[in-house]
Amino acid sequence: FDFIVEMINKSIHNEKEVKKRGDKTVSACIGLLDIFGFETFESNTYEQMCINYTNETLQQHFNKHVFKLEQQEYEREGILWKFISFPDNQDVLDLVEMKRVGIMSVLDEQCIVEWGSDDKFVQQLYHRCGGHDRFVATPQQTPYAKFSIEHYAGYVEYSTEEWVEKNKDQLPAASVELIQSSTFDYVTKLQ
Repeated sequence: FDFIVEMINKSIHNEKEVKKRGDKTVSACIGLLDIFGFETFESNTYEQMCINYTNETLQQHFNKHVFKLEQQEYEREGILWKFISFPDNQDVLDLVEMKRVGIMSVLDEQCIVEWGSDDKFVQQLYHRCGGHDRFVATPQQTPYAKFSIEHYAGYVEYSTEEWVEKNKDQLPAASVELIQSSTFDYVTKLQ
């Protein structure tokens, strides 16, 4: 998407229409927000957690740019407006991405050690994330290596089956060869 947006922005940029707004130079441009869609199924696995984490990140980006920054701009410019309250999901992002104690860090650790396994992953997860407000592992869930996250869109229960293997998943050799053989510079840089 970055490449497409960059090409479109280069094609619509017109030096004659560049304007100054304070100390910023402004020109016609587009942006792209790709929202996968929040997922919750009867059984939610690694893939759903990745999609839902992406959506949490997009929600945070949206909140920051549409609410936080705009409201700060209104205050700076003295515009009369009514404050809009909105949920801040930074704590969910921290639960997933925080170094050493976040879900993905715990998972990455299990992927790099020789003895890593889904069982060891989930035990470390319960230990390190158990005290987080948005993390739930009930007595009914723990025998089945499950947990829940309270996302901005609601609770989702995840099964940890095959998370370690899926997180180790590498690009197939044929795909790597195809990328390397491309004559398109952008594609060859994807390695």
